[in-house]
Amino acid sequence: MQAMRVLVVEDEPKLAALVARGLAEEGHPTDVATTGDDAVWMARASPYDAIVLDVMLPGQDGFEVCRELRAADVWTPVLFLTARDSVEDRVGGLDVGGDDYLVKPFSFPELLARLRALTRRGPVERPTVLEVGSLRLDPAAHRVWRDDTEIELSAKEFTLLEVFMRQPGTVLTRLELLERGWDMAYETRSNVVDVYVRYLREKIDRPFGCHSLETVRGVGYRLREPSGC
Repeated sequence: MQAMRVLVVEDEPKLAALVARGLAEEGHPTDVATTGDDAVWMARASPYDAIVLDVMLPGQDGFEVCRELRAADVWTPVLFLTARDSVEDRVGGLDVGGDDYLVKPFSFPELLARLRALTRRGPVERPTVLEVGSLRLDPAAHRVWRDDTEIELSAKEFTLLEVFMRQPGTVLTRLELLERGWDMAYETRSNVVDVYVRYLREKIDRPFGCHSLETVRGVGYRLREPSGC
């Protein structure tokens, strides 16, 4: 296969050297960073095909590094490599923009196979914070802002808003919103969608003089960049 240029971010010297040597022997040019700060500037300064990123680092941890890179529009595939194997850690890594997760101890052939799979896909832009106009939503932190004002939402309001913000400008039917935001226990005749859309308007639009969540008569609802803010 084509050579990959890889950045290995690992503060354990023996493991970093082992991974770098193994990749080099397979024909893949490899650089090593031992701190989060070094990883950020190296990944921003040079084009890499993949980043192997340890979570437990001095200074910024791996999650913070990944979040900072994505915020800087660096979309190089990231494979988290760590001894932390809880579900919460794996979910956290994916939520900040990571692409895969490999738990220590690991086999080098598996690491290599995962890197090949990631580089076949190439960089994919997946913003970790969703933005529509002045409205921002952070799925990982479960927070929402209009400009610099944070908005408190219930869990269901947050879920519904995230559905809208992942498809801005698209008209979503009540059935589509019901299927994405509620479980199968709700009947399609229920007006629960209309109720929660009204709740959202009272929180994300009305206090700011905006009109972003609009009704499309006979079809459903659409979130667009606001008017009147």
